Formats: sequence, C-alpha cells, structure tokens
Amino acid sequence: MNKSPASLLTAYRALAYVTGVGLVLLCVACIAHYGFGASATPVMIVGTLHGWLYMAYVVVAFVLGMKLEWPMGKIVWTVLAGTIPTAVFFVERRVVREMKAQLAAQEQEQLVGA
Repeated sequence: MNKSPASLLTAYRALAYVTGVGLVLLCVACIAHYGFGASATPVMIVGTLHGWLYMAYVVVAFVLGMKLEWPMGKIVWTVLAGTIPTAVFFVERRVVREMKAQLAAQEQEQLVGA
C-alpha cells in the first residue's frame, strides 16, 4: 500500500465514520435484542459488517500512523477508538487536525529547502 498521506487520510476518515456509525448501530441492535427481545438478525448483520469494516479501519489507521511516524501508543489508541462507541468520532477529528498541521509543516520545509 504505497499511498500518499492525503489519500490515506481520506480513506481513514471514511472508515472512521463508517466504523463509528456501525458500532453505534450494533449497540442499538444489541440493546433491542437482549433488552427487548427483538430479532437477532440485525445484530448478526450489523456485527458482521462492523467487524469487516473495523479490520479495514485498523489497516488504514496503522499504515497512516506508520507513514506519518506516529509513536506506537498513538497508533494503538487510534486503532482502539473503533471499539468504543462514539470515541472514533473524537479521535478522527483530532487525527485530521494534527495531520493537516503536520502536512503543512512538511510543505513549508520543502518550500524553504527548495
């Protein structure tokens, strides 16, 4: 996966939102099923979708973190945010803000060095 940081950021943002929404929907489906006796089908469908999308999120977050040379703790926290309902939304905003600042600083260095 030899992608630019900007394209990785786009993929990360999309997967973060989809993973976050999927986890919230999974929580709602579990509450409906286990709390109110609703069908287990939504739990199985949403759970499976969330699981597969979360795996893609993990890969993209890890590659993004390695490309931007994040400390391992930051990569781990970013990956784990997809397992805590709504946490991924807050982490995504922070990652985007920090990444834009980091990319701007890198561009500035390239302009000064050129």
